[in-house]
Amino acid sequence: MPPPRIAIVGGGPAGLTLGVLLHRQNIPFTIFELRKQPTEADLARPSGMLDLHPGSGLDAIEACGLTAEFGPLTGECSQQFLIANRAGEVLMAADGGGKRPEISRNNLSKLLATHVPPDSIRWGHRLAAAHKTASGTTALDFGDNGSHTFDLVVGADGAWSRVRALLSATRPHFTGMHCVTVTVTHLTSRFPHLAALVGSGSYCVLGRRHAVVSQRGPLDSARLYVWLTVADEAFATTRGLAGKPARAAKQVLLGDEDLLATFGPRVQDLVATACDEDAATDRTDGTLDIRPFYTLPHGCSWPPQPGVTLVGDAAHLMLPNGEGVNQAMLDALLLSKAVAEAYRACGETGDFITALSPLLQSFEKDMLARAVKEGEETDQRIGLMFGSDDAAYDFVAAMKGMIGGDAKEGTEE
Repeated sequence: MPPPRIAIVGGGPAGLTLGVLLHRQNIPFTIFELRKQPTEADLARPSGMLDLHPGSGLDAIEACGLTAEFGPLTGECSQQFLIANRAGEVLMAADGGGKRPEISRNNLSKLLATHVPPDSIRWGHRLAAAHKTASGTTALDFGDNGSHTFDLVVGADGAWSRVRALLSATRPHFTGMHCVTVTVTHLTSRFPHLAALVGSGSYCVLGRRHAVVSQRGPLDSARLYVWLTVADEAFATTRGLAGKPARAAKQVLLGDEDLLATFGPRVQDLVATACDEDAATDRTDGTLDIRPFYTLPHGCSWPPQPGVTLVGDAAHLMLPNGEGVNQAMLDALLLSKAVAEAYRACGETGDFITALSPLLQSFEKDMLARAVKEGEETDQRIGLMFGSDDAAYDFVAAMKGMIGGDAKEGTEE
């Protein structure tokens, strides 16, 4: 019997983690990723930081056999977490205590991709359509890159997953929030006063139902995420920011009292500098990175379908809260165990899909129940952060209740 044909659509952390884990068990697969293969220069750019957690992301790293290689890649952003009011005054400082190390998205992707056989990744493959065949397999159409048929297709293709359409008609819905992302590199040498403001890890300013969040990263950078509570889904177009350079956002953000005009001068200086200095470090067209946030309904599920499943954002998209990548990597870890068990059974029975189907149903049931819990906790946390004009104080009170002695009162230097 030929080995089962397995496709992983999407080469993000979930898809790559699954690939590494299958490869370690000598199970063949192909990852299809829409991006072109990144160069070393691409991977060296700031790309946002991810904190991996015990019991999920870190367990997946360990299962991949990458703990020793992972450690040295985590020094670019400390686990320091500062919470400030809209004046920029630090109300609380917390330290992760080494339990949730931060790694850049690019470093994580590079680490995982290095341990996937090069001929198992097809770069520059955009999935145009997918459908079930009469024989029960799944056909994937990659346009000019041809069509291929597989016994198992795993949709790791993110928020707007095309594989999801095989299982469910549910689509992500707008959350009433947007995010502007801008980056300053070489912060310490060029803007030491801002480096002192944001610290060595994460700095979170809350007020007026908005947030300015800074994370340190590669190239001594600070990446700013300006979260805006705005009901207009087309905000970027409505305010004339779509397709414009980052500098164009400065006046809109800082000149509007409904946005950041009432934030303190140090916070405004941070945002203005980032808008001016943003070098589009992970965007090639030089335009402002502004996008609305979407989620899937918590509890979104689908009837079991042999040979097709989802992981990560494709299965349970939620607002950013540090859990998305961790749950995605845990999905990959648990799915790899189901696939490996079916693969071994297939050697005895010759029917991979029959062996896999009950395991897949069990995996999906567990994954979706876990996602409901994480999604509800995320909504509660986001509600605290954006629930009032002075939410920083509410958020600090909640954080102190959660982490107790690790929290310290903020002081102004």
